[in-house]
Amino acid sequence: MSTSTSRPILRIVGALILIALLVTGYEVLGPQPTDFAGGKRIALTAYHEQNPTGVPAELTSASLIERGEYLARAADCEVCHTAEGGTPYAGGRAFVLPFGTLYSTNITPDPTTGIGGYTDANFLDAMHKGIGRDNTKLYPAMPYASYTYMSDADALAIMAYLFSLPPVKAPAPQNSLAFPFNQRSLMSVWSLLFNSDKRFEPNVERSAQWNRGAYLAEAMGHCGECHTPRNLFFALNNRQKFAGAVQAGWRAYNITPDKDSGIGGWSDADLAHYLSLGHADGRGTAAGPMGEAVDASLKFLKPDDIGALVAYLRSVTSKSSSDLPQPRANPAPRTPSDSQTARVDPHGKAVYEGACAGCHGWSGESPIIPAADLTGTRAVNDPTATNVVQVIIRGGPRHVANDPSNMPAFGSTYSDEEIASVANYVTARFGAKGSELTAANVAKLRTED
Repeated sequence: MSTSTSRPILRIVGALILIALLVTGYEVLGPQPTDFAGGKRIALTAYHEQNPTGVPAELTSASLIERGEYLARAADCEVCHTAEGGTPYAGGRAFVLPFGTLYSTNITPDPTTGIGGYTDANFLDAMHKGIGRDNTKLYPAMPYASYTYMSDADALAIMAYLFSLPPVKAPAPQNSLAFPFNQRSLMSVWSLLFNSDKRFEPNVERSAQWNRGAYLAEAMGHCGECHTPRNLFFALNNRQKFAGAVQAGWRAYNITPDKDSGIGGWSDADLAHYLSLGHADGRGTAAGPMGEAVDASLKFLKPDDIGALVAYLRSVTSKSSSDLPQPRANPAPRTPSDSQTARVDPHGKAVYEGACAGCHGWSGESPIIPAADLTGTRAVNDPTATNVVQVIIRGGPRHVANDPSNMPAFGSTYSDEEIASVANYVTARFGAKGSELTAANVAKLRTED
């Protein structure tokens, strides 16, 4: 190859390398979770207001194990580390990712398949650095990039609680990840780039309530792991903090203060009710992963902690989700023959009449229970109808015995075409903009969990 020919090629290669470095730098140097708030942060030991870490005042005199139980619930450990129908904390839950399937591990104190052999240092390394015993690199499905902000004392209290549980011998199923994602050693590079390995630092220019809410949302509840989009390297893109993302086949909606596509139109009471009970009248009922978070975590938080979370959410920078219209607030006509849905496949109306109208009503206001209302709910006002389809397929089971808000699963009752038709009908009749799903869309959602 002549010199005159090679020079342009080298320039192109050099330009591509430079672009790759700039993109990588842009992603790596993105903001940290609370950077949006500005202000001055200081070490926890230098903070003179109420300590934002630990348990609420009502539990300060409780035993270490009781405090650890509260914190384990605040950190939502049980949901991810429990397989469907399995023993709590014994692992085995499957996470279907774009590059394969990952299984959660056993965190009961079993010495061979669980964490029974962990020292305090081992446990802190896992929580803060993503490093298990024997220097095993953990995948960031374990949200250690969020847990890294958790104080040592809180992490060790959680460990004390986990060690108080009965040990369960339950080896995790083998992961099935595609190359190169099956190379755990690469997680060292990911952690170097995207895990700050720093404990929570209070913001002295914000209130004690705000700092408590920030700690609960970021270090404990890791809300961003579902509600914040990912960047090219599967790390949180905090430039779009809490703007919404799709996780495990469900849409985690925008929870910024945007009035149309976020929670800006919600009252504080709406938010507190939704977080603690999984429902807010005229706003919706939690299902899927959010329903699990309410039932295994948020409903156990004390009212002051729920209030702190609400205060923190109110402060986040507003972001708009352009594909989400403002929810339609007015009920639909009470007769099923309105012209609004004339363009929708009449088969969807027939399915709705046979399976849905009895609980949800023809106006979108349930004749039975407010939790079944469709009017005003974000899922019904989402033109992708992602969560509508998932609820139809999988139901809306809550983890509370005899909870009347339970919705049965219809995934085995109706075909993909029927589910697409009824989802299109529901979003067109009760929402601001109807979906246009096909049977293929529904078939794909069936595989995502």
